[in-house]
Amino acid sequence: MASLTAIGTSQVLADTEKKPPPRFSPSKRILTPRPPKGDADMRFWLQNMVVDHRYSLVEVADATGLSIETIEEAMRRLSIDPNERHHRSEGAALRMLPYPGGRHPRIGFVEGAIDPQRETKISVFTPWDPESYVVADIPEAIWSDLGLTYLAHTDIQTVWEQRGVALEPLEWARHDDSSLSLERTLPNGIRFGTRASSSREAIRMEMWLTNGTQRTLTDLRVQNCVMLKGAGGFQRQTGDNKLLSKPYIASPYEPTLDRWVITAWEPVERVWTNPPCPCIHSDPRFPDCPPGETRRLKGWLSFYEGRDIQGELKRIDRLDWKS
Repeated sequence: MASLTAIGTSQVLADTEKKPPPRFSPSKRILTPRPPKGDADMRFWLQNMVVDHRYSLVEVADATGLSIETIEEAMRRLSIDPNERHHRSEGAALRMLPYPGGRHPRIGFVEGAIDPQRETKISVFTPWDPESYVVADIPEAIWSDLGLTYLAHTDIQTVWEQRGVALEPLEWARHDDSSLSLERTLPNGIRFGTRASSSREAIRMEMWLTNGTQRTLTDLRVQNCVMLKGAGGFQRQTGDNKLLSKPYIASPYEPTLDRWVITAWEPVERVWTNPPCPCIHSDPRFPDCPPGETRRLKGWLSFYEGRDIQGELKRIDRLDWKS
């Protein structure tokens, strides 16, 4: 089978228009496991799953593909204590970790996210509860004038899957300053990446895309999702309680409405919510990108405790996060 690099983008677009991508059966709710590679990798992911995300042994087995007996032996050997708790010190940066997979990050509409891939997902833990977290999927999807150019799950076929071209699984790079980054090169030379950095007040994010093709890329829409399943008090499957104030979208803690999850991206195209998941979106768009050039987006994710959410959004807007 010819590679997509050789096929050319105009042919990919033409084929996409002729053959609409089929939806997968909702019964195929696959969660592909990723076995750790060596003891250092095993230690990181067991700590991440068992201590930080409070996974059961069954969930660890789902995420790793290992037997429960193997997991228990590794926990003893590597001194992973399932009773350990994380305590955030006063003034510390928000805790941010790669999402380990295995546990589906949605409550509902899971047929719309079959086999969610963990390499685009980060968990950000709330400052008031060390066991509550949101999952930011950055990016969940990228469209271009070629069609669906990237998707972080498999319920709809991308232009690559239509050609039988599989993308290799990746992992977040973990840096000494606790930031996370990911870079991917697609089969036709498009490169994109994300970097997330944590501070006391927010997770600041940057996304970039470099056009390695021979033609200008247009209609570069991005879908960035913040899923609320793991955050206690934020799981009600409704859009009625969300505050949309472009580019910001905020979700409240119920029933007290005095805690909020806030996210935004610039340049933004739309803000919206998907109640069944439940999740919130501030979805940006890259400017058109000629061959060899790079375009960038800026993102924000934070938590707020208080009742003046409009005042908090105005305060955030005065910061330099968009620059």
